[in-house]
Amino acid sequence: MIELIFLGVIVGIVSGFFGIGGGTILVPLLLLLGYETKIAIGIAVVQMVFSSVFGSYINNKKGTLDVAMIGTIGIGGFIGALLSGNITSSFSDEMLEMIFLAFAIFALTRLFFKTKQEKAQRDVNKVVLFIIGFLLGAISMTIGVGGSIILVPILVGFLHVPLKKAISAGLFFVVFSSIAGFISHARLGHVDFESGVVIGLASLFGVYFGIYLKEKVDTTLQKRLLVIFYFLVVLYLVQRIFI
Repeated sequence: MIELIFLGVIVGIVSGFFGIGGGTILVPLLLLLGYETKIAIGIAVVQMVFSSVFGSYINNKKGTLDVAMIGTIGIGGFIGALLSGNITSSFSDEMLEMIFLAFAIFALTRLFFKTKQEKAQRDVNKVVLFIIGFLLGAISMTIGVGGSIILVPILVGFLHVPLKKAISAGLFFVVFSSIAGFISHARLGHVDFESGVVIGLASLFGVYFGIYLKEKVDTTLQKRLLVIFYFLVVLYLVQRIFI
């Protein structure tokens, strides 16, 4: 119980600060504690529901959340994530970890290359935004991440959304994908409800502190920390899969 509460607080801080659901760090940590991959993914989905809803509420109060922009992507993500449980069931644990690694490498690569913050934010057709959300929801919830691990680099690197605004949007997207993902994974028996709720409730404290830190930290430093975070996740997964 103490370990799960500690995990929840740490994951919450990371979630609030980087605008991710928390699965990116929680799934590897649960694997380290001996959980099976599919159960670890199910627990992460429960935690993401808690952290994303609470974090988005705080971001909206602070005025950093663009609901209109992310709403279309979120609806696509919700529909896509409803398929995630079935997709997860069709893959082996080893293949799920490989997909997770590919996601982390993509995000790291996209964030590593310098993006020009001075460019004007692009207007994108809503159909395109919906398709982006659908694909992110289906694939990301399959491996227990909220989708923001890919969405934030897309918003910053391709649509030129300011980093802090993109981080808030990423966490809001997780509301849609995690709720649908929870429905899908719970139906197929992938969810350990007790562990998920304990971690989820503990993560609320971390999320509040993480968002507070996000507002205080310089954007350049925040991006560097985000790159370091993804790099550490990639290193751990490479070590776990190949060594």
